[in-house]
Amino acid sequence: MTRLPEEVHANKAFGWAAKDSSGVLSPFNFFTRETGEKDVTFKVLYCGICHSDLHMVKNEWGNSIYPLVPGHEIVGEVTEIGCKVQKFKVGDRVGVGCMVGSCHSCDNCINNLENYCPKMIFTYGTKYYDGAVTHGGYSNTMVVDEHFVVSIPENLPLDATAPLLCAGITVYSPLRFYGLDKPGLRVGVVGLGGLGHLAVKFAKAMGTNVTVISTSPSKQKEALENLGADSFLVSRDQDQLQAAIGTLDGIINTVSAQHPLLPLLGLLKSHGKLVILGIPGKPFGRKLIGGSMIGGMKETQEMINFAAEHNIKTDIEVIAMDYVNTAMDRLLKGDVKYKFVIDIGNTLRPSS
Repeated sequence: MTRLPEEVHANKAFGWAAKDSSGVLSPFNFFTRETGEKDVTFKVLYCGICHSDLHMVKNEWGNSIYPLVPGHEIVGEVTEIGCKVQKFKVGDRVGVGCMVGSCHSCDNCINNLENYCPKMIFTYGTKYYDGAVTHGGYSNTMVVDEHFVVSIPENLPLDATAPLLCAGITVYSPLRFYGLDKPGLRVGVVGLGGLGHLAVKFAKAMGTNVTVISTSPSKQKEALENLGADSFLVSRDQDQLQAAIGTLDGIINTVSAQHPLLPLLGLLKSHGKLVILGIPGKPFGRKLIGGSMIGGMKETQEMINFAAEHNIKTDIEVIAMDYVNTAMDRLLKGDVKYKFVIDIGNTLRPSS
């Protein structure tokens, strides 16, 4: 039987939660477990708003558990460690992404692919080993097994690093896995939003030639001048698409809305790879279609270190905690460049 928080002398915590599928967030008090022998407890300083938070607070995937405290792009400072913690000390800058648990024994876990573990425990809205529901980073504190905590190098700003823990690893992992990280390769990036702008930054840092593919001609200047892409294609311009047929080694498709895949496949060389981070499609010709979902813990730390080495930061708009509902509405409309990050440390206040 699951013990009540009072019975395990758990720590009081506070944050903002959705109480039902209306998706409206409001102040919420809860308990965290005490710091276990392998746990890291940290003060949350910033938390990014991911598009999946929007789906979860409204139960659009049918698996939300209320009250729901979202947030899986979390950074902060260690306040306490368990007696068997080896990688962290009090005062360290740390981050937590999309997961806080896995079985540690399946083939995926053994091969550092905890993100594909059948028993993976999500950072929020999932039953933990003790039966309690996990709460995310729209809160003042987190207690997490050290295996699922990453170290944040000193030269990375915490606010602009938070979204790397979901959006960053989501684009970094497929670039590495599908071999689209070799200098000189020609890589296309479809969509220039939260995922897309980071895909451009990582692909450029890996030495590839990057083409941004977008329905919006107005994004050309942003892609070429601000993000450093090498070329820009308007996906609705048949002349531009025709001129680029068979020129790309791979495409990272970050668009989640339904859209035709055949024109994208036509841009690939033979043996080219289309990696879909949104809606899956059907193969066509001798082209490879693949998918990807975040990354394992070893690769997530590798991604953060790569970002630090190449000065890769998310383009963000920092907001106060009480602006979160407005931010959710704006995110739904695509009105953000490119990610919202909540200033938890300075703006989250305890509720009565």
